Amino acid sequence: MPPPALRPGIIPLRPLGLGDILDGTIKLIRSNPKAVLGLSAVAALLAAVPMAVGQAFLIDAMPSPLDDPESIAGAESQLNSISGIVGQYGGTLISSAISFVVVTLLTGVLTRILGRAVFGGNISAGEAWQLVKGRIPALFGVVAMMAAIMVVPLIVFVLLLVAIVMNATDASAIGWILGLTVLFLILYVAYYLFFRTRFAFASPAVVLEGRGPVDAMRRSWHLVTGDFWRVFGILLLTSLLVGLVASLLTFPFTLIGTMLGMLGTSSVTNTIVSAVLIAIGGTLGAMLTYPFEAGVSGLLYADRRMRSEAFDLVLQTAAIEQQRQGWVHASADELWHPSNSARS
Repeated sequence: MPPPALRPGIIPLRPLGLGDILDGTIKLIRSNPKAVLGLSAVAALLAAVPMAVGQAFLIDAMPSPLDDPESIAGAESQLNSISGIVGQYGGTLISSAISFVVVTLLTGVLTRILGRAVFGGNISAGEAWQLVKGRIPALFGVVAMMAAIMVVPLIVFVLLLVAIVMNATDASAIGWILGLTVLFLILYVAYYLFFRTRFAFASPAVVLEGRGPVDAMRRSWHLVTGDFWRVFGILLLTSLLVGLVASLLTFPFTLIGTMLGMLGTSSVTNTIVSAVLIAIGGTLGAMLTYPFEAGVSGLLYADRRMRSEAFDLVLQTAAIEQQRQGWVHASADELWHPSNSARS
């Protein structure tokens, strides 16, 4: 049997299996919980609060069956009130905008922490931020380009529906609209998953390799080529796993907050308590989702480089030298530059 691969940090320095990637992500969180979970908690809370406030307003706008059972019939008109509109759309829009910013920053910082953890080194949140802040514009560039890729088909579809409705002459247009909507949703899910997989390594390429947005997306496309279905499967499985666990963590708080808002007396206190409970649930769920998905993406990136560029030889050589010195030097961050690949 060959000797076991060198493992100075969270993963063995060889091509990784699914178990190695999941185990390495858990070890990333456990090895540096203050930086990883602390940053994730802040990011999750910032994104969860507006959504929770919006939902609390929406719940508060609904009539309580305990106060007036007959008022349920007027629920629709209540939901069309200003409070209902704010609850339904305002909180979601604000939360999405904040999430766009904080998740982009968090992904960059966690990727830098992961890059050092592969060698067994720890890095503080402040030090990671200092290393990442110069790459923030490029990270936002990647996210903006991905958003454009995802939004363009939606805009085209909406325009198509508007054209059908404006030119409709009879009730048969409803059938066309329903049929096109179902077909579009099926095709759009496939479209979304394809490009999400193809560009999954763009953020690690920006942070660890110092690439610009377009170059990073081209780099990700190249790394995924030849192993698309494996990368796709691992990313999809990860999303399903963390989504399930996050839902289990979120559900009790959301349920209690919703029931309190709907069945309790309509008051500012109930609205605040309901918002707090919903925010706690959302924060707990996102605290798991953010670092786990970022960790799996970063380790898949390392795996693809080890498989396609013999990058494991570079990592092993550096790890042996660092073990000889007895500590992980900050220069380990530079090893991720593509010029250090064994086949570059």
